[in-house]
Amino acid sequence: MLLTLCVFIGYQYIYQDHRDIETEKAVYITTPQTISDKFKLDALTSEKKYLNETIEVLGMITEVNENNITLNDMVFCQFNGIINQLIKLNTSVKIKGRCIGYDDLLEQVKLDQCYIIN
Repeated sequence: MLLTLCVFIGYQYIYQDHRDIETEKAVYITTPQTISDKFKLDALTSEKKYLNETIEVLGMITEVNENNITLNDMVFCQFNGIINQLIKLNTSVKIKGRCIGYDDLLEQVKLDQCYIIN
C-alpha cells in the first residue's frame, strides 16, 4: 500500500502539467528599472518574491538575438522559439515571462518562456 502511494506521488511529481506562461495572468507588472533595483537592493528577498512567478515588463529593447532580447540592459528575456524579425532596437515592448533569477555578474534579471504582449 505504502509503495503504491509513493509510486503514485512520484509519478505525479515527475509528470506534472507544464505551465503555459502565455495564458497565465501576470502576478507582477513592472519596469526593468524597478525590478532590477529591487534585486540589487535585496537579492534574497526579491528572489523569494519573484522566482518562478509570471511577470510583465514594459521596457525599451536594447539588444536582440535569434531567441532572446534584453530590455533596458537590465532584463534578459529568453523565448522558446525564434523571435519575429519585426522586433527592432530602441522600441518599446511589453514582455510576459517567468522569472528564473538574477545574474549578479551582468546585473540582469532573467526571464524565460517569454512572449511579446504588444
